[in-house]
Amino acid sequence: MTGPGHAAQWEMCPPVPASTLAARDRAAALSRVLRFPRLLALCAGLLAGSEVDAADRPAAAFARVEVAPTKTSIYIGSVAMTMPAFTRTADTYTSSYEAKVFPFFFSNESGRLSVEISDALLQRLAAGEPIEFTGRAVNENGAERRIEGKATPADAASGKLKVRVFVSRRIELIFNTTYRFPDVKL
Repeated sequence: MTGPGHAAQWEMCPPVPASTLAARDRAAALSRVLRFPRLLALCAGLLAGSEVDAADRPAAAFARVEVAPTKTSIYIGSVAMTMPAFTRTADTYTSSYEAKVFPFFFSNESGRLSVEISDALLQRLAAGEPIEFTGRAVNENGAERRIEGKATPADAASGKLKVRVFVSRRIELIFNTTYRFPDVKL
């Protein structure tokens, strides 16, 4: 509807400054966004080219970790180490291990090993940051070995491991292998 009466009606209303309209629009948009914080986090992650923030992942997804069998060279032989999946209790991953020394089969051993990885370190790892960890192994005879390592993630569910096992003050074995969290969904 147009006509002389309608134009006069709009002229009687005072004009609203553009800055006020922009402020109202921003406030309304912010109000809508704050209603859906999880959706916002998901969208931000997708726009950044990553998954949902590591802090939003359920802790149960990191309750188990699988480490691939590994092997390292010694003076005139090799040491192969195998471990079943590690399970997490509090801040500690534990598993058994079996080390086979070739050709010195009489030096073979088995035992339990544990590594300390706090929730904060686990979140850093899931976010793609390398972490360092420590632990210990105790063989079937009660001999203890110190462990130090570095985990470098390839993605939120897997990556590379470099593990140093201190057999004595002068002997250190270095194993390079991979890890995988089987319950983490990408």
